[in-house]
Amino acid sequence: MVLKLESGARLVVATHNPGKARELAEILDGRFQLVTAGELKLVEPEETETTFVGNALLKARAAAASSGLIAIADDSGLSVTALGGDPGVYSARWAGADKDFARAMQRVANRLGEEDALDFSAWFTCALAVAWPDGPAVVVEGRVDGTLAFPPRGTRGFGYDPIFQPYGHAETFGEMDPVQKDAISHRARAFAKLKAALL
Repeated sequence: MVLKLESGARLVVATHNPGKARELAEILDGRFQLVTAGELKLVEPEETETTFVGNALLKARAAAASSGLIAIADDSGLSVTALGGDPGVYSARWAGADKDFARAMQRVANRLGEEDALDFSAWFTCALAVAWPDGPAVVVEGRVDGTLAFPPRGTRGFGYDPIFQPYGHAETFGEMDPVQKDAISHRARAFAKLKAALL
């Protein structure tokens, strides 16, 4: 079976996060008719996997099964070298039930202080999964490396963007023009692989 995504297909974006939904819509560049899991009132599955790939597949399969549509899901997060890769797959959970990323960024800063860290290198990972209602799925992963910047800078983007400064750039993801960020982000790199595989 050759898996292909036809332009104009109706896809469910398996997220209840408006920032993530917007970024995915921009990267998908109007190729598809998109509806979010939030708009369809789909139940968010519990993220029980220990890898980005595992969680992306879990979310895509759950959304495809409950909507009857092809689903695209992303699982992404920030990993900090000095913290042994934390928060990693627990990036959203560090923000708590109310998704307070100001608190999550402060938690990263506090942990670095506790470790007397001198290494502020970090990376964002994005796993993108596409699942069909009848079972098959494809998943790819993208990564962007950089350094952490404190205090947080910029109000664009979402999540940990205001503390992440990609290598080779003077601005954090929170300061960057969205078009510039979308050209270099972990999500864009994952989508380039997905495009090569499915489009």
